[in-house]
This record gives sequence, C-alpha cells and structure tokens, in this order.
Amino acid sequence: LYAAGLTACFAVALLSACGGQNPEPPAPRPVLTVELVSPARASWPEFIVASGEVAPWQEASIGAEVTGVRLDKVLVNVGDVVAEGQLLAQFNEDTLRADLARLDAAIAEATANLERARADASRADRLEITGALPQQTIQSYRTQVQVAEAQLGSARAQRDAQSLRLRYARVVAPDDGVISSRSATVGAVSTMGEELFRLVRRNRLEWRAEVPAELLARLQPGITAIVQTHDGSEVTGTLRQRSPTVDPGTRNGIAYVDLPGDSGLAGGMYVSGRFILAKREALVVPESAVVLRDGPDADHHEGDRGALPRQDDARDAEQEADEGEAGERDALADAAGGAPQ
Repeated sequence: LYAAGLTACFAVALLSACGGQNPEPPAPRPVLTVELVSPARASWPEFIVASGEVAPWQEASIGAEVTGVRLDKVLVNVGDVVAEGQLLAQFNEDTLRADLARLDAAIAEATANLERARADASRADRLEITGALPQQTIQSYRTQVQVAEAQLGSARAQRDAQSLRLRYARVVAPDDGVISSRSATVGAVSTMGEELFRLVRRNRLEWRAEVPAELLARLQPGITAIVQTHDGSEVTGTLRQRSPTVDPGTRNGIAYVDLPGDSGLAGGMYVSGRFILAKREALVVPESAVVLRDGPDADHHEGDRGALPRQDDARDAEQEADEGEAGERDALADAAGGAPQ
C-alpha cells in the first residue's frame, strides 16, 4: 500500500509539472563590440599654453612744449589714425610772434652796435702810430668790439629759441600710429610738459604672455604663437623676445609676441594662446581609443600648462583595447553556455 501511494503521488506531481508553463530562458548578456588598435610612432608637435595682456608695442606721449599759451584748435580724437608730421593741435601764436619780432629788433640793434665798435677800434688803430691816444683808450675800443660781438651772438640765440617756441605751437605726430588717449582741451592755457595725446606707434600691438620660469627657457625668438581671441578666432604672431627676469611673486616671465596689424585685438585685452615648439617622436593612438575616467584627460598632464603627448598614454590605450577584447570573449562564452548542463 505504501509503494502504491508513493507511485500515485509521483504520477500526480509529474502530470502537474507537464501541465504547467515552461520557465523563461535567461536573457542574453550584451556583447561588447571592440576594435583592436596598435600605437604608432609619429612626429608630434609640442606646445606651451600661456595667458597674458595685449598692449601697445610702444606708446608715445605727446605734450606741450610751450607755456602760458592758449590752445586754439584740437584736430584729432581717440581712435584716429595719423601720419608722421600731421598737425594734431594748434596753440595761439600771437604772443609768440610778437616776442619774435622784438628779438629781431634786438638783433638789428646789436648789429649796429658792433659796426660802431669796429669803426671806433679802426680809428684808434690808426692813431696808435701817432701816439695821440693813450694805450689804455685804444685797448678799450678793441674790447668794445668783442662786447658787441657777444651781444649780437646772444640776441641771435634768443631769437632762435623763440623761433623754436613758435614752431612748437604746432603740435604734430612724431610717428605713424593711432591716437589712444586725448587730454587736450580747446581754450586751456598750456604748461610745459603737459600731456595732450598718447599715440600707439605704427599701430603695433604685442601679446605679453606670462610663462612659468621652468618653461621660459624653451621659448626662442622667432617661434610661432597662436593667440585665441574672444570671438573664438585665432591670430598668429611671432615671438620677438623674452624677459631676462621673472616676477618674484608669480615666478613667471614675460614673452613678447608681435601681433599683425589686422588682428582685431585691442590694448588691455587679456587673452590666452600657445607657443608652437619643435616636433618630436611619440607613440600615438586614435582619440577614440582613449577612455576617459574620473579625473583629468589621459592625454594631458594634470596641472601642466603645456599639453604634451605621453608614451604611457599609448600603452594605456592598448591595454584598454586588450581588456575589451577579453571581455568580449567572456561574454560570448557565457552566452553560448548560459543554460545549465
């Protein structure tokens, strides 16, 4: 009876199992698609990234060279392009011309005095033979000639100085360039040395890039620099010279880069750029083979101003490709033998 009951229970359980739904097969694992690449050697350009101010190459200060004279005309404004010798401002010349006429009269008077002194000395020389005049008187006439010559020379020198002051009443541009500032005001009375205009000579600008001291020695005059403007365009310049000293506070030196006249930059801008150095041999891989993880990019030095290729990057990329291939093989094996044996 026990055996018959056990057989009946097994038959009922078997029929229940056959009449139920089959279990769903396990979902296949996703297969990772990878492509094996190998590093290659190539000539890789090096560069140094820097930032700095755009400033005029040279800025000329144009000031008043006469004093006590009223400014009558101001002919230029900020931003005007001027040529060498162009008239910028005009001081009143009435007083200066009157002083010049007075000195012309002083020259005429000194010339007349000299002629009279020479005539007196000539008569004294003729009377010296006869002894009609004492020797002291004759010497006095000769001295008067020398005094008159000195007075004439002094009057001429004063006249030349006044002629210069009259010429300085016309303020002209010392060089080609563009006016960067103007403080001249019509009607103002001048003082000697007062600044009237500032001129960017030849409209030349330069980029004063701040470079760390340890990288400054790698920059040689004549290398190319690419400056990034605020609108995203790039301007190509040439390194003219580097500073012989570094700032003791920042430990940065200045690299002076000549910029083209049509750069679109203006003095006072703060921009970034890079210096292109010589190429060197390096192991490289496609950018798609570089895996980005938490932290900095694998193909850049952390904290380094110059993004330079590293040979370790190529090895890391190859290792990532190998690991991906191994992962694909494991996934295929699991998919093929996913059902229990």
